[in-house]
Amino acid sequence: MSITARALLVEHNISVWTANKLDKNATDVVISQNCAADKAAQVRKNLMAGSSQRKEIADFAAGCRLWHNTKTLPWANSGARMLPTSMFMEYKQELNDRKTKFDSMVSQFLIDYPQLVQISHNYLGSLFNADDYPHVEEVAEKFAYRYTFSPVPDSGHFVLDVASEELNELREQYEADFSTRVNDAMKDAWGRLHKTLMGMSEKLTDAPDEKKRRFHDTFITNAQDLCGLLSHLNVNNDPDLESARRQLETALMATDVDVIKDSEYARGELKSKVDNVLNQFEW
Repeated sequence: MSITARALLVEHNISVWTANKLDKNATDVVISQNCAADKAAQVRKNLMAGSSQRKEIADFAAGCRLWHNTKTLPWANSGARMLPTSMFMEYKQELNDRKTKFDSMVSQFLIDYPQLVQISHNYLGSLFNADDYPHVEEVAEKFAYRYTFSPVPDSGHFVLDVASEELNELREQYEADFSTRVNDAMKDAWGRLHKTLMGMSEKLTDAPDEKKRRFHDTFITNAQDLCGLLSHLNVNNDPDLESARRQLETALMATDVDVIKDSEYARGELKSKVDNVLNQFEW
């Protein structure tokens, strides 16, 4: 099955009002009082000083971007990323949930906006300037949660009114670029696995002079989650990646974090299996 049938592209964009403003007058005062050179400093005001709602929206948006990047593979230099079709329904459901929450947070922020401006007045003191604050409708336009799905393009879809020689050249260029993008996507999947294996190997290495290392449940669960994710992200059906993934998955099946914490032997056994995966492949 072609990769164009095993994956699709998704563009995921979230914008959030930054709510900061350069105060030129305050900047000039700071520079003057400190005998500093021009442009040596800047005073930027937090227009939402004294409240946390805008920051909570920004933090949630950052978490959504991280989630999106975790579930997808790189495709274009910026913008679209590749999503395996086997993950589409799960991804779309969570995407809808996240957008609903984002929109709800923004709606409440806009309702509270006049009150938040007053709170910031109390916190900013003489730095407060009512002209710094956009009207609520303008603020609303600074928040957005957008996404677009599209198929992975195939060079066979080129239908252009150009000479056949130029069309063939365009196809060849696209096919070369397509191959590069697929390889980069797979490198990302391999890189995630390598980073996890290296981290586990280092954590499982006992050093006599070191204090006893702490092992949290996520030491195992994060690796298990990655194994499950890689079963979808292997869009090129790379047999080596699947082999490495399965070996780690198998090594983790009979592993209990409490045993790992207390048993040097158990740590050594798991480290041996992890290192065996690391040594099998060219990373």
